[in-house]
Amino acid sequence: MTLLDIFPSLRATTVPRLDPAVWPADTHYDPDGRITLGAVALADLADQFGTPVHVVDEAEVRERCRAYRKYFPDAEIVYAGTALMVGAVARWVAEEGLSVQVGSAGELSVALAAGIDPRRIVLHGNGKTFDELQTAVGCGVGRIVVGSLTEITLLAALATTPQQVLLRVAPGIEVPGGPQFGFPLGGDSFETAVARIATRPNLQLIGLHCHLGAQIHNPDHYGEAIRRMIGEMAWIDNEYGLLLTHLDIGGGHAVAYRSGDAELNLPELADILDDALDAGCARHRFPRPALTMEPGRAIVARAGVTLYRVLAVTETSDGGTQVIVDGDGGGNGSAVVVNRHPTGAQPTASIAGRHSESGQLIATGVRLPADLRPGEVLAVPCTGAYHHGPASTYSTVGRPPIVAVADGRATQLLRRETTADLLMREFAE
Repeated sequence: MTLLDIFPSLRATTVPRLDPAVWPADTHYDPDGRITLGAVALADLADQFGTPVHVVDEAEVRERCRAYRKYFPDAEIVYAGTALMVGAVARWVAEEGLSVQVGSAGELSVALAAGIDPRRIVLHGNGKTFDELQTAVGCGVGRIVVGSLTEITLLAALATTPQQVLLRVAPGIEVPGGPQFGFPLGGDSFETAVARIATRPNLQLIGLHCHLGAQIHNPDHYGEAIRRMIGEMAWIDNEYGLLLTHLDIGGGHAVAYRSGDAELNLPELADILDDALDAGCARHRFPRPALTMEPGRAIVARAGVTLYRVLAVTETSDGGTQVIVDGDGGGNGSAVVVNRHPTGAQPTASIAGRHSESGQLIATGVRLPADLRPGEVLAVPCTGAYHHGPASTYSTVGRPPIVAVADGRATQLLRRETTADLLMREFAE
C-alpha cells in the first residue's frame, strides 16, 4: 500500500501539471489518476475506438474561434481548412462566425457537404487545376485567390458571372516557414496580373492576399505586410481606377508544441494590425480596407490529441530508452501516459512508431514512467493540425479514426481506414 492509497487527497498534489499552452484547456486528471478531455477518459477512448486514434476537443476549437472574434471584431476570420478538414470541424467554425478556406476540390466537397454557404468559402492554394477552378465557379465560391497568370487565364475562361478574386502577392518580408508564393509586390508580373484582371469583365479584383509563412510569432511581420500592400492597393487605384476593399494577410500564426515554445500573442497582434492600417492608409490617403486573416493551425492544433498504445519498451544502442507504439506520424515533442499518473522515476525516452525504419520519431526527450509497460496508452498533445491530413497508408496500414469529445460524450467523425478500403483500389485480374 502506498501513501497515496492511505491519503487519496494527496494525489492532486503529486500529479504532474498539464501545460495549458500545449493541452486543451479542459484536460485534467480524474480522481483515479487518468487524463480526461471533454469529461471523457482518454484511456476509455483508446479501449472503445482502438489505437492509434486522433481525438479533437470541440470546446477547444470553439474557444479558439471565439478568441479570434474577440480580439479582431472588425476582421473576417477565415478558418484555413487544410489544417484539419473534417465536416464537423467546418460546421463548428461556421457556427462560431468564421468563414472557411479550402485548398482543393476535395476540401471544397467536404465544406459543401457540411452545409457551409459557398459564399463564405475561399478557394486558395499554390496551384489550382482547371477542374478545381471549374468546380469552384460552378458551386458559387465567394472568393478565389489567384497566384499565377495561368490561373487568371483559366478563371477568365470559366466564369460566366463576375467572380470575386484576390491577387496573391509576396510582400518580400523574410520570415521563417518557407518561401512566399505569389506575385512579388511592385514587380513586372504583379503589374501584368493586375492589368489582365482589370480588363476581364467577368473577374472582379476586390483585394490583395498574402501568406507570409508558418509558425510566425512576431506580429511585426504582419504589420509590415499591411503597410506594403496598402501602398500597392493605392497604386492600383491610381492606375486603373480600381478601389480594392479587401486585404487578406493569411495565416501562419505560431502555436506552442512544447512547453516554453513561442506563440503569437493575439492582443499584441490586434494592436499592431490596427496601427499598421492607420499608418498605411494615412500615408497613401487610401480608405481603410476590410481586413481578413486565415488561422488554421492556431484554431485546431491544441484541440487535438493522438493516442497510441505501447507495444514495447526497449534499450537503445547508447543506453537510452525507446518506446515503440502502434502508430506512426510526425511528432510534436511531448507525450504522457494517460491511464495512470506516474509516481516514481521518469527517465527520458524517445517514442517510435512501429514502422519507423527510416528513423522518424514521434517524440524525443520525453519523460515517461520507468515502469511503463506494453498495453499502456500514451497521448501526444497538440496534434490537431497537419497531423491527420498528411497521414499515409505506409506499409499498407489504414489511417486512424478521428473522434470528437464534448460534455462527456465521444462522437466518431471519421472511421478507421481498413485493409478492405485499401484493397478496393486494386484492379482484379
